[in-house]
Amino acid sequence: MESRTEPAEREPDIAVRESDIAVGKPDTSARPPLVRELLLVVGLFLVYKFGRQLANGHTGEAFRNAHHVWDAERTLHLPGEGAVQDVLLGSDTLVHIANTYYATVHFPATALFLVWLYLRRPRHYIWSRRVLAALTAAALVLHLTFPLAPPRMLAATGLVDTGQVYGPTVYGAAPQTDSMANQFAAMPSLHFGWALMLAVGLVAATSSRWRWLWLLHPLITLLVVVGTANHYWLDAIAATALLGIALAVIKLPGPGRSLVVRRHAPAREPAASGVGR
Repeated sequence: MESRTEPAEREPDIAVRESDIAVGKPDTSARPPLVRELLLVVGLFLVYKFGRQLANGHTGEAFRNAHHVWDAERTLHLPGEGAVQDVLLGSDTLVHIANTYYATVHFPATALFLVWLYLRRPRHYIWSRRVLAALTAAALVLHLTFPLAPPRMLAATGLVDTGQVYGPTVYGAAPQTDSMANQFAAMPSLHFGWALMLAVGLVAATSSRWRWLWLLHPLITLLVVVGTANHYWLDAIAATALLGIALAVIKLPGPGRSLVVRRHAPAREPAASGVGR
């Protein structure tokens, strides 16, 4: 009499993690439609530009607020903006570079940031676009309710309008009649706020040990906007506060739940002891 037991035949478990599927590849399932995004971003930009123009014409209030901000900085013992400008004015080349950085980096860098995230990190793109939209909307409200002349216009600061003196500049010589930009919307500094979000977004979306170098962009931007007398220190502080609130409300997407797919062949019960004759 011979007894034989047949082992259960099972396919090995196949565990596929989302991170394994998408190593080096964007999660295309999270990418929103391109045309919709283009229309949305352009629409938000136009609303912002139109909204800023509504704040034009409040010249007297803008200068009164500028005196309040300047006095508040002195009360808080913040470093003088002139210390940064003195460094720039020590070299015509350096001040020209700073003016060029202010005039040409702001929008292109933010656009490239969003395009790269859209193509390579769609989930982070959605998060970053929402944070930037919230920050910009909050800034627009502050621009409308608190018009502010930049330090380059305030005689009490003793600062030079480096854009007008050395070039290049993006602003008209007569702020009150400038139809291209609202020059009385200094607080908060979206130059700094957007630059800081760019750095935060790239640090969050990448894993290179060098990714922290992106923080140099907001640092350079801060020195540029202050040194060219386009913004007060408090403008950057206000932008940082608004961005902090936006980041607290709009959460960074998680690393993605592990997608575990397990396939099992139907397990067969061990064969009953057979009797061989």
